[in-house]
Amino acid sequence: MKNYLALLSTLLMVFAVRAGAQNLSSSDTTANQPATSEREPLEMPKATNFWDGDSPNLVNLVTHPFATKKYVQRVTVPIRDRVNELDEITSENATKIKDIDGRSQQGLRLASEKVNLADQHASDASSKAQSAQTAANQATTRVSATEQMVDRLDQFKASGQTEIRFRPGQTVLSKTAKDALDQMAAPLKDERGYIIEIRGFSAGHGRTAIASSQKMSDSVVRYLITTHHIPVYRIYVTNLGNVSLGGTASSGKPSSSSRVEVSVLKNDLRASNQ
Repeated sequence: MKNYLALLSTLLMVFAVRAGAQNLSSSDTTANQPATSEREPLEMPKATNFWDGDSPNLVNLVTHPFATKKYVQRVTVPIRDRVNELDEITSENATKIKDIDGRSQQGLRLASEKVNLADQHASDASSKAQSAQTAANQATTRVSATEQMVDRLDQFKASGQTEIRFRPGQTVLSKTAKDALDQMAAPLKDERGYIIEIRGFSAGHGRTAIASSQKMSDSVVRYLITTHHIPVYRIYVTNLGNVSLGGTASSGKPSSSSRVEVSVLKNDLRASNQ
């Protein structure tokens, strides 16, 4: 009788421990499961014997003293399937992460190439802009120089003057007159940018004085062209008759001598360019 009571007490303790373990396991499973989880919790296998949850009694304890292989499989297979499923999900996530990382690296590489290309285009544009600015500055300098040259085209300065005197009624050049013209015209052989101004004066009145001064001027012009090959377009002739440098015959002192004044006027443009 005492043995039976001891055995019954032992069975009651085992049953109480198992029931408490089941309740504790159920509470832990419920507490640890995420609120947003989409997966169903694992179900406990249905009770078929003492180890599955049958009422504790002496017969079940004697007939099933240990957990069976089938019981272990029923308990572990769902867990193993869930672990395998988690491994598959982890593998899929790793593959997706690797694919996203690869696309990100490719995008960064393409963006870097585009940035480098944009920098190169910006550098080329800057070089072209500098070249254009340099060309514009050079053009501005040339235009300014050209404007200065144009402004000085009609600026002539007296370089030398010779006076050729004639006897009254004569228009032929004397040897002294020719020597004076030779001395003046010889340095002009290879010169440019000069003109020769010839002004004729003659004693007398009105048209007679003008005609006489024109004949003397023509003698000087003829000599310069034929002897020294002075171009005609460089010679400017003015016949003033008896008009003095101060005015006309009526307002100033009339000219009392027959003479031709020859002046060489040079443009300072050539000298400034040199």
